[in-house]
Amino acid sequence: MARLESKLTDMLTAPVEALGYKLWGIDYVQAGKHSTVRVYIDSDNGISIDDCAEASRQISAVMDVEDPIVNEYTLEVSSPGVDRPLFTVEQYGMYIGEEVKILLNMPVNGSRKLKGAVTKVEGQMLSLQVDGNDTLVALDNIRKGNLIAKF
Repeated sequence: MARLESKLTDMLTAPVEALGYKLWGIDYVQAGKHSTVRVYIDSDNGISIDDCAEASRQISAVMDVEDPIVNEYTLEVSSPGVDRPLFTVEQYGMYIGEEVKILLNMPVNGSRKLKGAVTKVEGQMLSLQVDGNDTLVALDNIRKGNLIAKF
């Protein structure tokens, strides 16, 4: 996880949990002078638009006080959805046997894009079944990972 995203996670976890939600993860996307902070929240009962609005007000208040980002940004609060992004080793561990797609910082077996079933999570290593082969990936090599929704 990038340094700013880690700082934001530390800063926002308690306020989000105080509202009764789980902080699923944070994406920070910089585009020139403007950036986007996407905060994903979850709960056992699902997330509604009203939940996102409530969390957004709380998160905005904390961000205004702490001021962790110097340039302009847009705050988006959302549920992780069915093709949920995966941020932590614990989250990958929740989906053993499920298919994920990941984008890597550095290639593994000649590819920066992998799609396969999570077979094992051990320490900071993720094992995927990709095209019939076991593939080991370090969590810190994953730029982006998502669950593949099945309908």
